[in-house]
Amino acid sequence: MRQVNSVLFLTNDEALWQHWSHQDSVTYLPARGRGMEDLLRWKQQHRELVVMDSALALWNHPQWAQAVQGMKVVVASPRPVDSEGQTVLALGARGYIHAYSSSALLEQVLEHVASGQVWVGESLLSRLLSDVTRHLEIRTGWESNLTGREIEVAQRASLGHSNQLIAQDLGITERTVRAHLQAIFEKLGVTDRLMLALKVHGIS
Repeated sequence: MRQVNSVLFLTNDEALWQHWSHQDSVTYLPARGRGMEDLLRWKQQHRELVVMDSALALWNHPQWAQAVQGMKVVVASPRPVDSEGQTVLALGARGYIHAYSSSALLEQVLEHVASGQVWVGESLLSRLLSDVTRHLEIRTGWESNLTGREIEVAQRASLGHSNQLIAQDLGITERTVRAHLQAIFEKLGVTDRLMLALKVHGIS
């Protein structure tokens, strides 16, 4: 039987709260909050999972750094912008998503973040990887168990290239790119593109 986790949803938007509170989930139980006081209270109760409406912009609050330490906060925006996502992740958020994500996606995000990982969309991930790897050289040694084609895919993915761009560059289909990435992740013992980039560039 799966454990049920309480999730604090912070918003002053009634329509957004209605969307979140009607999530069809047997794993997560929604609780309502409206601001920093609720976030701090949630932390005092030794609870970690939080989804916050970006309209609150609590990352500008003087107590933000204290509040998010040890917490797993996902920022949700009705109009996601990569620059905002980059800002909130740098300030301690563990994920950045569309506020009206489907129930299935939200549950996937919460499971991902609850396990200690970070969740970002493909566009933001590409931007982050580009920033991380811009001044780094690709190291050697990590590719010893990969095929030649897998090495080509891994190198491009680690630089933030999308599946579509990799497919076009190598003259293969996106489905083939996904298959190669799955094999690469398994062989290198990583779970996502960010971990792959760190491995390729010798950071992990």
